[in-house]
Amino acid sequence: MNVLKISSGVIFLSTKHIGRQSVAMQNPPSIAGHACVVGKKEGDGPLKDSFDFISEDTFFGEKTWEKAETAMQKQAFSLACDKASLNPSSIEYVFAGDLLNQCVASAYSLRDSNIPFWGLYGACSTMAEGLALSAMLIDGAFADRIAAVTSSHFCSAERQFRFPLEYGGQRTPSAQWTATAAGALVLTAQGNGPYITHVTTGKICDMGVCDINNMGAAMAMAAYDTLSAHFSDLSLEPSDYDLIVTGDLGLIGHSIVMDLFNKDKIDISPYYNDCGLMLYDRDSQDVHAGGSGCGCSASVLCGHLLNGMRSGRWDRILFAATGALMSPVTTGQGESIPGICHAVSISVNKGV
Repeated sequence: MNVLKISSGVIFLSTKHIGRQSVAMQNPPSIAGHACVVGKKEGDGPLKDSFDFISEDTFFGEKTWEKAETAMQKQAFSLACDKASLNPSSIEYVFAGDLLNQCVASAYSLRDSNIPFWGLYGACSTMAEGLALSAMLIDGAFADRIAAVTSSHFCSAERQFRFPLEYGGQRTPSAQWTATAAGALVLTAQGNGPYITHVTTGKICDMGVCDINNMGAAMAMAAYDTLSAHFSDLSLEPSDYDLIVTGDLGLIGHSIVMDLFNKDKIDISPYYNDCGLMLYDRDSQDVHAGGSGCGCSASVLCGHLLNGMRSGRWDRILFAATGALMSPVTTGQGESIPGICHAVSISVNKGV
């Protein structure tokens, strides 16, 4: 859609911004390489065949869980570059983030890379945020090769946001299991796809949920809001996608999103799944309401989903990662938990 704008006497046309929150790529960037590295629990789940590396050691050969998370990120990034047939030194920018204070896992994993670095905090939405920003930067002709990286580690996240594992605290039925996983993507201006065709940037939504053990409920409205905006801005229906995945709302948040769409008389259930429900087998693995953490949706996307697109299982996917924008301090002060969701449309066809 061409929109005439006037700024400081200069007239120009906006051809990419559509509706309130969405953009269409004029030259859709290609996903040249993608990789995921996970822990043993994730490797025991239903998606085990889609991971590039499964560690039997929670510490990944390091002395602390935080260093283990750094090691995961470094390995995922290296593998993604290898699969893209690119030397890491040729990457022009990298977007990275994680759940730890000041995103230290990302900073330490890339401190020796000599690559211009953008640090992100979108909580569990970080992979979609990094992917969206990478795609827009390439489509804007500001770069040709960009990486998006993120991770989470069950043990480091529990220590920061809840209790050290030694405490042995009970987890409520609504709690989710933070994935020990890292994912990395390399986007290029030219390539054979899959391609990033559209992005819908989310708005912060706060429904007043204060329970740190019920992240799915806290983030569900953000997912609904962004998905609704995506469909409205781009004049699309859920059926225009082979698969719509949020990540990671788990069982409770996933159910809430379907209920919200049902109130709009829209049935998204034939096309809708959640990364928090896909990563683990809830019947045989003790994850309660499902998976969570930056690495959950990142590892599902960089493994199962993109592998499926390359094999012809899906032609068009809407990846809508969700995040809870809180901290241990705000939780301790009784603050509610704001949510965010960013949606990225991925297609095997460049023109879609």
